[in-house]
Parts: sequence; structure tokens; C-alpha cells
Amino acid sequence: MRAIFWKELADHLGSRRFFILSLIILVVAGTSVYLGIQGFQENPAAARDFPYLRLFTTAPGALPSFLSFLAFFGPLLAVLLGFDAVNSEFTRGTVSRVLAQPIFRDAWINGKFLAGLGTLAIVVVSIVLLIFGLGLYALGFPPDGPELARLGVFLVLALLYLGFWLALGILYSVLFRSTASSALAAVATWLFFTLFLYMIAGVVADQVVPVRADSPAEAWLKHENLRDFILRFSPVALFEEATLPILVPSYRGLSLLALLMQPGVPTNPLPLGQSLLVGWPQLVGLLALTSVCFAAAYLVFMRREIRTS
Repeated sequence: MRAIFWKELADHLGSRRFFILSLIILVVAGTSVYLGIQGFQENPAAARDFPYLRLFTTAPGALPSFLSFLAFFGPLLAVLLGFDAVNSEFTRGTVSRVLAQPIFRDAWINGKFLAGLGTLAIVVVSIVLLIFGLGLYALGFPPDGPELARLGVFLVLALLYLGFWLALGILYSVLFRSTASSALAAVATWLFFTLFLYMIAGVVADQVVPVRADSPAEAWLKHENLRDFILRFSPVALFEEATLPILVPSYRGLSLLALLMQPGVPTNPLPLGQSLLVGWPQLVGLLALTSVCFAAAYLVFMRREIRTS
């Protein structure tokens, strides 16, 4: 598995499509963070509490925040690494030759998955270090211990989230013999979870719990709760809900309407352990989705006939 890992890692890091998409993500994310730093310089009071964490959640102008950008475009990079991981080998006829060597099937597919995950880790860590550098240059002081701990947890959550999409791409690569079919299926799934499910959730909530401008707060709360329940079937929503308590220490998992109905709820920052408890259900959901996707790809590939493929 070690040989497969290093070979696939070198292929990923040397591919042109990976370089182009990583450059796009790096430029847009860096621009978003840079504009956020400019906002801190114009309003120094905004950078008083957890300034480095605010760099990841601040949305400067029309650009999305780094967290929103990673949640939306990060899956595209992960899918790009996995959609042809297996079926391209069958197309070139190299599977039988590779497995004829003293390499087991499980080591082969495990090495491919770990290489893709390692590539994603390099990209995410590099972008976070770039944000650190920009923040250190603009703010003039390093992050403290609690901020570093929260950013470490954020890196783990980001890798788990991108690992789901990588496992999904590998699953489609195992199920479909054509790389074009697996790519279309992966992109369609990405669009469904990032765009269409949000539309569906809004339509269902409007039909089941219709609200108007003069509706009571309880009706609005039921409407939002139903919409949030539907969105929790999306890994994108799970990732955002799991990372918000980490990057926003005062976040308690309550909607705006709930906070308005409970004015006594404190807004002081939570310790890291309490923030983890707030996002723990979503974290477990992401871990389960990633495990199920990779387990399905693993089982299908282990039962597949190589000689007739």
C-alpha cells in the first residue's frame, strides 16, 4: 500500500487539472481573506476577539467567506481526484498487470483513497498557512492557543468533509466503467447537494408550514426547523453546522428566531469542548457518510471480476 500511496500522490500533485483547480481555489480564497483583512484595518474593533477565526468566516462584500467557498468548491476538487481513480485503470488495461504483482486488492484501493486524502490535506493546510501569513502580516501579532486549537479541529473537519466527496468519486469510479459517466454522476450529486436540495428544502417548508410577514414567531421557527431538517441530508449543510461552533466560539446551534425568543441566552465564547458538543451530531453524520461511501466502493471493487473487465 505504501508504494501505491506514493505513486498516486505523485500523479495527483503533478496533474494539470489538479493544479488549475487548486490555483483557482487558492486565488479566490486568498482574495476573500485579503479583503476581510482590509475590513479589519478599517474597523479595528471587529478584530478584537478571535481575529484569525474571523478570517475564515468573514464575507467581504459580494465575495463569500472562506468557509462558504470551501464548502461549495472543495467537493469539486475532491471529486476531481476520485472520479477516474479505478475505471481509468480498467480502460488502460493496467489493473490486471498491477494486481499480478505482489499487491493485494485492498492495498490498491486503500492506497488510492489515502493518496487522494493526502493530496487534499496538502491543499487545505497550504491555504490555511497562507491565511495565517496574511493575517500575521496585517494584524501584527500571532494567534493564541485557543485559536490554534480551533483551527486544528477545523482542519480535521475539512478533511473529513472532503474525504466524503473523494470516497463518493471513487465509488462512482468503481460502479461506472466509463470515466465520463462517473464524472457526470459525481458532478450531478455535487450540484444536487449544494444547490438543488436547498431549493427543495425551501419549497417543502413553504408548502408544509406556510408563513407570511405577519405570522407569529412560532410559525417562522417551525418553518426554519423543517427547512434545516431537510438540509441535514446534505453533507454541505452538515459541514457548515459542524464548523460554525468551532470557528464562531459564541455560536450555540440556535437559530436567530430561537435567540430572539430566548433573550436570556448568553453570547460569551464557549470553550472548545463545549463547541465540539454543539457540532458533534453533524460531525458523526459526516464520519458515517464518509465511511459508508468508502465501504461501498471497497466492497464492490473487492467482488469485481478483474479478468473480464
